[in-house]
Amino acid sequence: MKTSSLSTAAPQERQMFFHIWVHILLPALIFGALIFTTTRAPAQEVTPPPPQSQMVRPDDLGFGGLLLNALTPGFFVEAPLLATDVTIDVTGPIARTKITQRFQNPSDGWVEGKYVFPLPDEAAVDTLRMQIGDRFIEGQIKERQEAKIIYEEAKAQGFKASLVEQERPNLFTNSVANIGPGEVVIVQIEYQEHVKLDNGEFSLRFPMVVAPRYTPPAQVQIMTVNGQGWGTLDEQVPIAATVEDPVPDRDRISPTYLRPDEDPNAPAINPVTLTINLTAGFDLAEVTSAHHKIVTRKTRDGAMTIALADGEVAANRDFELTWEAEPGQEPQAALFTENRNGEDYVLALVVPPIADAGTTPVRKPREAIFVLDNSGSMGGESIRQAKASLLMALDQLQPEDRFNVIRFDDTYDLVFSTPVAATPVNIATAKGFVSSLDAEGGTQMLPALEAALADMNLGDTDRLRQVIFLTDGAIGNEAQMFETIRRDLGRSRLFTVGIGSAPNSYFMSRAARLGRGTFTHIGDLNQVQARMAVLFDKLENPVMTDLVAEWPVGVAGEAWPNPLPDLYAGEPVVLTARLSKMDGTLRLAGNLNGEAWLAELPLSKAAPGSGVSKLWARKKIASIEESRYDGASWQDVDKGVLMVALEHHLVSRLTSLVAVDVTPSRPVGETLTTKDVPLNLPDGWDFDKVFGGDTDPAPVDMRDADSGLIQLAALAVADTPGDLPSAKPSAGLQLPQGATQAELQMILGGLMILSALTLLAWRRRAGAIA
Repeated sequence: MKTSSLSTAAPQERQMFFHIWVHILLPALIFGALIFTTTRAPAQEVTPPPPQSQMVRPDDLGFGGLLLNALTPGFFVEAPLLATDVTIDVTGPIARTKITQRFQNPSDGWVEGKYVFPLPDEAAVDTLRMQIGDRFIEGQIKERQEAKIIYEEAKAQGFKASLVEQERPNLFTNSVANIGPGEVVIVQIEYQEHVKLDNGEFSLRFPMVVAPRYTPPAQVQIMTVNGQGWGTLDEQVPIAATVEDPVPDRDRISPTYLRPDEDPNAPAINPVTLTINLTAGFDLAEVTSAHHKIVTRKTRDGAMTIALADGEVAANRDFELTWEAEPGQEPQAALFTENRNGEDYVLALVVPPIADAGTTPVRKPREAIFVLDNSGSMGGESIRQAKASLLMALDQLQPEDRFNVIRFDDTYDLVFSTPVAATPVNIATAKGFVSSLDAEGGTQMLPALEAALADMNLGDTDRLRQVIFLTDGAIGNEAQMFETIRRDLGRSRLFTVGIGSAPNSYFMSRAARLGRGTFTHIGDLNQVQARMAVLFDKLENPVMTDLVAEWPVGVAGEAWPNPLPDLYAGEPVVLTARLSKMDGTLRLAGNLNGEAWLAELPLSKAAPGSGVSKLWARKKIASIEESRYDGASWQDVDKGVLMVALEHHLVSRLTSLVAVDVTPSRPVGETLTTKDVPLNLPDGWDFDKVFGGDTDPAPVDMRDADSGLIQLAALAVADTPGDLPSAKPSAGLQLPQGATQAELQMILGGLMILSALTLLAWRRRAGAIA
């Protein structure tokens, strides 16, 4: 009878318990599990700590060495030593780079070395060689998962193996397994790219360091439906939850960083030597390096060899080389060809003429939105460069212009609620705001980008709307940014200005391309005036539009990029194509300053160009990847990328290079220890601004110490907010945890106790009513 009475007398009690469970306990359980899963790696990937015999104290070393914090307090593990040699051969607009990395194990144990390294964002990586003694093993291109399985099996069986994977188009990892005690393993990687030409200046940039990247936290999305059963029909009740992570590979793009050594005479960490063999195809007026001292030597054939004056340098800032032709010798067109597997590939580079002063249209008023990154990664030299650039840009505004300034770290502010007229008072207000800024906090770039693209004057056809974004691009959620640009661009044009010694060029250049603007790199204060002046010319001058490539009749051409982009003053047309035959004339047509423009290039006069097919394939992969922002399905994108990468033997998001030495190396029973090779912090970056106050000079790892990818480095970060491993929960980056699952157990235990108490109270209340 009590059961019957309970079923009829206590519907409100059952409804109360349902609401408590659904609205309090279930979300709490989901949230607790999310915190655990987003800050910890799968348990099966954890690498066991090295045996005590492989650990040392600092006093045990009889020579200089790089030590990583071990899990045992007071002990360290010697890291694999690394040296890098770079050789770049430049022929006209084509560059071929060979990177030779040496991994040496100074310890008495067997190790696996892991190294994160940057490359140009359009690098076509196609070659991997591994040398052990006098043996060379050539890498093979495989689908990414297949390559990973081959590598892991070889590692487990004691074979030497190397694996090169792409994490971003400009960010790669190299893993080398089973380096024996005192052994040296040499790994060689090669890639192809084309030289940049802008405003008559040729340039080549070799990235040397991966800057720390801010990765926004994952978000919980709770699905709701109309309540049923104990709930009421007018309520929304959560029934499921999903986790949306804007950076699902955050562990793979977050390497270990060393605190800069205060001793200027200390030996370089990850030292790099670099040589460039430059065959420009014309007499050189000037060859300069903005950030490194160089020595040059002319060869008998008119080419030039460039090397670092110091022999080797620390890998803590990008290398940039620029060169110009003697007056009157600037090439107006270049055409190169390569035949691969019976098909012809073409690279065309055409420099449009600069319009005569008499035909330049009257300047059109602008609505300029300036966005300044003042997050912690911009600390030190970078924020000074950014502020100097922005103050200079504000001086270029004219009375008929409108403008606004947005600054962001983990929050953002607008100087004015809406764009205002460029009056002296308004400009002075904006300058005061910019001058007062300091660098701190995280890099929450997405809200600031959305605010900058929010067009409050859609009907204004009298002004050019231009967004000028000054940042180092140190983020990991690039895909979110690209989707926002494609969705919200409207009539705006996005111009990115990369600040600092190691900007994220992949994000900066692709954002500018999707935003139909340009990318400018400023590496130090000495470049601000010259580089911003070039940018101002582009902002002021109209683009060349309606560019099309017309191929000869009967010549089937597949050209990339497709469609051709609009061009700004000083920019050349760069086009790659695969053709059925090399007959007839390529015609490039467009609209330049309101007048028809035409360039004709006879295909028969193309010069031989080794590697043109690789450049074509890389540009096609980039175009396929970008097509998903236009609505292409993931299935079609993946299918297209995989097909091109396998056909042309290229590393991509879906393919990797793997090399395995089939000769057994590590004896059975010997422990293999995994060690990351720490990176230098980019030159000019403020360590404490990025990572928070830390007096321990040991390497700092941005990931969980139990992730299995890095067992040896420990993170010691104070409560001071920094840019990346911030102590603030909103940053989504947590301090390393212990080896147990105590946090999850405490969360679940607390929820179980709360559930039991709630159920007990309900049962007593229901029993009393019955």
